[in-house]
Amino acid sequence: MGGMPDDARSDGASRVDDSGSAASGAAQRTRAVADKILARAEEIAEDVLFPAALAVDRADRVPQSHLDLLASEGFYGVAAPEDAGGLGTGDMRPAAAMVETLASGCLTTTFLWIQHHGPVIAAAYSDRPGLRERWLGPLARGERRGGIALAGVRPGASALRVREVADGYALDGDVPWVTGWDMIDTLHVAARGPDDVLHFLLVDAVEAPTVRVRRLELVAANASRTVNLTFANHVVPADRLTGTRPYTDWAKGEASGSALNGFLALGVARRCCRMLDPDPYESELDACRAALLTADAPDVPAARAQASDLALRAAARLAVHTGGRALLRDDHAQRLVREATFLLVFGTRPAIRAALLERLR
Repeated sequence: MGGMPDDARSDGASRVDDSGSAASGAAQRTRAVADKILARAEEIAEDVLFPAALAVDRADRVPQSHLDLLASEGFYGVAAPEDAGGLGTGDMRPAAAMVETLASGCLTTTFLWIQHHGPVIAAAYSDRPGLRERWLGPLARGERRGGIALAGVRPGASALRVREVADGYALDGDVPWVTGWDMIDTLHVAARGPDDVLHFLLVDAVEAPTVRVRRLELVAANASRTVNLTFANHVVPADRLTGTRPYTDWAKGEASGSALNGFLALGVARRCCRMLDPDPYESELDACRAALLTADAPDVPAARAQASDLALRAAARLAVHTGGRALLRDDHAQRLVREATFLLVFGTRPAIRAALLERLR
């Protein structure tokens, strides 16, 4: 989820100590909460998101009512630790199921919502004094809504740089992709320091003389309001630093990409499958889901490629099945084809791209 650890997966089993079943009981309660919120995700996807998906596809922004509903139902805090009212990150399955379910209703809304969890996790697990106490509660409750700005640390002349100044940290450079502008409050920003150590900062998502914004027009999920940001000597207070990490260490983890993002593609494929009768991809959808859930880091690119490839084939089949109406903007088939195309390249890394090109060949 734009920051959810790629290796955050387990069988969900709890160890029971010699004195009783307290740990087991806690695990059962967590599973019960996860089941309840997943059932609610299904209702929201079918009753709210999918009926509005075509309108959102043509809109300038995701409806505020969609985001407020997700916040009021607790979806903005699911990645928080259990002691903060969330589900934690020890088991990837509940988060994956939520992403797939919500994306089957409306990819655009889910694409925006999934990135909020980057700041949630950063606040939850930061060891900076006082940061968790100030930021986690408002973010987990959806009172503050977040996004991520991580793409500015790639090598290049315009890469986002950070340097220490008297009042904190100054940012200079570009971030090519930032989602949710004018719909989020806080960005979790990564920038390279002079020593090639990444600094991660919580930055107000507000245009200013030192923050220039250029809106990007996307082939799908355009209502996510994705922009290019340019910082020019933009100073962020020192107490907004969530942590630091050497770039080489961070890049190793990023190389495989996030398995969780693959469930966006499965959401699109799942919607296509529901609209096809009979469903020709049920077993393949199950296989893709299992591959993403069980993939170790070296296996993630192949699993991501498999999911994106399935979404594209399912959407193409739905368009052909639909016939001429698939050419009309008021038909879901054309929307799903464009969304499947979007997911071929969103969040890819060189290894994912190579695996996809091999599959498409």
